[in-house]
Amino acid sequence: MEMIYYTLAGIVLYFAADWILDRIEQTIGHRFSHRNVLFFVIILLLSVGTFQLLQSLLPVPPTSG
Repeated sequence: MEMIYYTLAGIVLYFAADWILDRIEQTIGHRFSHRNVLFFVIILLLSVGTFQLLQSLLPVPPTSG
């Protein structure tokens, strides 16, 4: 089930990063020449925070031993 949560979070983050980048470009008034680098930075920051939050919210799997 954990895998599904991370996959869904990744999909949502992809669209959120694209939306944020579009808003930044609309505010500035032109498209960035290195758009993919800025997209990567945005999705990286969002994913680190989101995955950390998911990790803290999901139950710890039992260990065998």
